[in-house]
Amino acid sequence: MLLDSDTESDVAYELCQVVGRAILPYRSEIDFGTAFFFQDGDDRVGEWLLTAADLVGASGGELSLRSSVTEPAGVAPDAVAESEIAPGWSRFLPDGVAVLPTAGLHRYAGDGGWRWRVQPVPVGIAAGPEVVAHLTADAGSAFVLAHGVRGDGSRPLEVAIERVVRDGDAVRITTELPSGYVGAPVFIVQAEPTGEVSPYCLGLVLPGAGAHPVATFDRIRAVLPAPSDHA
Repeated sequence: MLLDSDTESDVAYELCQVVGRAILPYRSEIDFGTAFFFQDGDDRVGEWLLTAADLVGASGGELSLRSSVTEPAGVAPDAVAESEIAPGWSRFLPDGVAVLPTAGLHRYAGDGGWRWRVQPVPVGIAAGPEVVAHLTADAGSAFVLAHGVRGDGSRPLEVAIERVVRDGDAVRITTELPSGYVGAPVFIVQAEPTGEVSPYCLGLVLPGAGAHPVATFDRIRAVLPAPSDHA
């Protein structure tokens, strides 16, 4: 669905309010990227951190923490080294996705005397196959919430308003995104049969040159382990 520029700005603002605290800057020895929390259920057993598989796998990765995603103020560190978290990342290379159950992140926080204060992307807006099927070769509005990389090294939360298309089974963002955007969630809106417009998290940004493939949420949910596998 292609929106006018004013509506795109309104949607971008609303997404930042609703899921802005789902999103964290990620850095590995390979590159800068973005990771985000996803809740596939009603409790932490179904909560995950997601990013692109190409970003993880080497030692030395870390998540940076914004003050808004932890409480109480001033207790959490500036960053969490992934070597401190167990279980760690699982990589699903054919789908381009890396998955980390958040139990270890919550244990780490509790041991340090602080808590996560995040807004996971909820399962209710994760795009299913029927949402993906509605995409076409005609460009639609897409919203990428990511932590870019500024010239001074800072990594603020940003929203890139882009275009998304589907070509067969492939879904992609049609332009090249800045450094730090790989792994970030991609959102779209679609019209419902009732006439209302609903937001969906389409998936996450994969590496690309000139354009970026999107690992759609129907693929992501297919690789998430069952709760019994990581409880």
